[in-house]
Amino acid sequence: MSYPEPRYLGDSGQVSALFRPARPQPDTGWSGTGISYVARQEHTNGEFGLYKLDMGPKAMGATEHFHRTISESFYVLTGEIRLYNGERWVTGGQGDFLYVPAGGLHAFQNDSDEPVSLLLLFTPGAPREEYFEKAAEYAQRSREELKAFRIRHDQYNTDMLDD
Repeated sequence: MSYPEPRYLGDSGQVSALFRPARPQPDTGWSGTGISYVARQEHTNGEFGLYKLDMGPKAMGATEHFHRTISESFYVLTGEIRLYNGERWVTGGQGDFLYVPAGGLHAFQNDSDEPVSLLLLFTPGAPREEYFEKAAEYAQRSREELKAFRIRHDQYNTDMLDD
């Protein structure tokens, strides 16, 4: 394996780093889950999106699904999270990592009585913010509207594939 082709062709570097100070509150969330936008895709030139997920005890995450255009990675910061790797449920703890390539089935939830905090990395970057901000709202709408919303955000839940 080798490095990719150069994307910066200058000779002396450039001033282009992004510093984002931590916010006191998450950017969005729902029922015991807070989501902080660490690095949105527009800040990384579409290379990736990085999000911090804080889930309360017994918080539901996402049911079995896959993405067609993006990979998703999970890195556990604190607590324990149940992760579905497409074949079985595993318990991830501090420092554990799960990589799910495009097309890979996965799900997650906090079954424990303690909070959990993890990082979600999407590559390449995708505009996941609207999905995070409106998923709970669309879950209250008709099944057809929910399915269309999910598909618009590259979220293919297996319980809706036959619709």
